Amino acid sequence: MNKIDMTNLGLNKRFITESTLYKELYIGRVISEYKNLYKVVTEDGELTAEISGKLRFKVKNVSDYPAVGDFVMIDRTEDISGNAIIHTILTRKSAFIRKAAGTSNDNQIVASNIDTVFICMSLNNDFNIRRIERYLGIAWDSGAKPVIVLTKSDLCKDLSEKLTEIDTVAMGVDVIVTSSMSEDGYLPIKSYLGSGKTIAFIGSSGVGKSTLINKVIGENILETNGIRNDDKGRHTTTRREMIVIPNGGVVIDTPGMREIGIESVDLSKTFTDIDELSAKCKFSDCTHSNEPKCAVQEAIRAGLLSKDRLESYLKLKKEAKYEGLNSRQIENEKLNEIFKEFGGMKSARKMLKEKSKSR
Repeated sequence: MNKIDMTNLGLNKRFITESTLYKELYIGRVISEYKNLYKVVTEDGELTAEISGKLRFKVKNVSDYPAVGDFVMIDRTEDISGNAIIHTILTRKSAFIRKAAGTSNDNQIVASNIDTVFICMSLNNDFNIRRIERYLGIAWDSGAKPVIVLTKSDLCKDLSEKLTEIDTVAMGVDVIVTSSMSEDGYLPIKSYLGSGKTIAFIGSSGVGKSTLINKVIGENILETNGIRNDDKGRHTTTRREMIVIPNGGVVIDTPGMREIGIESVDLSKTFTDIDELSAKCKFSDCTHSNEPKCAVQEAIRAGLLSKDRLESYLKLKKEAKYEGLNSRQIENEKLNEIFKEFGGMKSARKMLKEKSKSR
C-alpha cells in the first residue's frame, strides 16, 4: 500500500520532535470532526478516532478538544478492530479561535496549525469594513498570516472605492480580488500554496469560499450555491474540513461566520495607526474620549482617522477584555495568561531568575 506523504500535509521537524515523547503512539492529523468522533489521517491512510478517557478528564475548555488541523498522537493506524484512540494533541503552532456559541465563555478552535488565513468577503451587499477589522484582529492573534480575498468582483461597481477603504484598515496585509465567473479568477491565490502549507478560508456564509476552494483543488468537491434575492450568499459548508490540494499542501474550509465572538485579538497589528497615535497622547492611560491633548481625537478632528474606526477599536478592546488598558498593559495581560499555570507573570519571572542563578 502506498504511504501518504505526511510532510505534504504539514508535518515538520517541530511536530516530529515532539512526537518522539510518545514512543508507543503514532502521529496523525485531524482532517474533520463530528460529534465525539474525528477523522484522522496517518501515513497509512484515514481512520476514525475518539479521545481517550484520560484526555477527556483533562479537558477544561472546548479549546482543549482536538480540532481540524491538529496533529495528534493515536494508538493505531487502522480502525478495523475499533476506533483509534487519541491520547494527546501536539502543541499548536497557530490557532484561529472564536468564542463558542451560546452563553458559554469557552473558546472554540476553528482551525489550527495554519500558515495562511484567507479572510473572504464578497464585493456585493455583504461587504463590511468593520467585519474585516474583526477578522484581522483574530487572524493576527492566531499566529497565521492573514490575506484578504475579495470575491464576486463581477458584482461590484465601485471596486476602487472599496480597495481604498480597505487600505485604511489593512496595513501590511495582501489583498486579492477574485471572481468565480472567470476561469483564472483564483490564480492569485496559488502563490500562497505549496507542499507542507496549510491554508484556511474564513468568512460569512455564501461569500464564495467553497467556489474558490473548488477552483484551487481543480474539481467540484464542495457543494456551492448561488446568491439569494437580497444579494446575500447562501450557506453551504456545514462543518470544518481539511482537503488535500493536488499540487501540494492542504486547505481547510470552514462554515460561514457572519458574527464572530472574540476572546483575544492582536490590536497592535490590526490598529497600527491608533497604536502609534496613542503613544503621542498626553496620558499613558488615555481612553481617547475627552482627555486633553489626546492625539487620537486630534487625528479625528484633522480628518486623519475616522470616528468609526476608533469606535471599532474600542469595541474590540472591550470585547477582548482589554478595556482600560494601553498597549503595554495588553501585552502584559497576554503574558499573564501564558504564565498563569506558574502562578502569574511575576512568579514565572522569579522562577526563570532563580533558574538562571543556579546555572
